[in-house]
Amino acid sequence: MRLTTDFWVHAYLARLRGADIPGFVTRHGDDTGGAVLVKLNTLDGNARLFQRSFDLMTGARAWVLLAEGDEATVDVSVRKQSEFDPDLWVIEIEDRKGRHLLEEEGLAD
Repeated sequence: MRLTTDFWVHAYLARLRGADIPGFVTRHGDDTGGAVLVKLNTLDGNARLFQRSFDLMTGARAWVLLAEGDEATVDVSVRKQSEFDPDLWVIEIEDRKGRHLLEEEGLAD
């Protein structure tokens, strides 16, 4: 059974709060099956954008880097993805240390 996107997002935000990492939903997509982008703002003018990737051959899921650089450039990538996918969720994290917790157990699956 697959988790709904809304459930996953709320669980992820709770995990971030537990690590004292601020995270916010900046775009609310489809509750059931919307894709999720995670923007990591390192508060130094730079950002990274992550997207979940799915390997059709193996069924493996992983978070991959979609864009990286100055925040304005990453924001352009977010806008382009949002125009392409109206069901898209975007979560923004603000952490000077660059933590996003996406590699932790349960988030990569």
